[in-house]
Amino acid sequence: MAYDEELAARVRELVPPGTPEMKMFGGLAFMVNTHMAVGLSGDGLMLRVEDPEEAAARGAEQMTMGERVMKGFMRVPGPVVATDDALAAWVGPAVAEAQAKPPKPPKK
Repeated sequence: MAYDEELAARVRELVPPGTPEMKMFGGLAFMVNTHMAVGLSGDGLMLRVEDPEEAAARGAEQMTMGERVMKGFMRVPGPVVATDDALAAWVGPAVAEAQAKPPKPPKK
């Protein structure tokens, strides 16, 4: 699945400078502190969230991959992040949560 290049450019302005990007899940993932903080797929975002119920109240949906529920992540449709302020309100906490986790050890 492709991702929205314009949305990707907007996310790049909100993540820390030099944040690695990886092609992942058929979209684009922004890796913060070795963890995926934000992913783009289609016209929306896949975000790391601390409180799924609060995120759902703000317009997010449960993130699934096939039949599998992705714990700790929610999908945010493009219209929910149409403004820069709305996008920042989603990306900022996702980045902070990824930064708060210990880095993953290098793969052998």
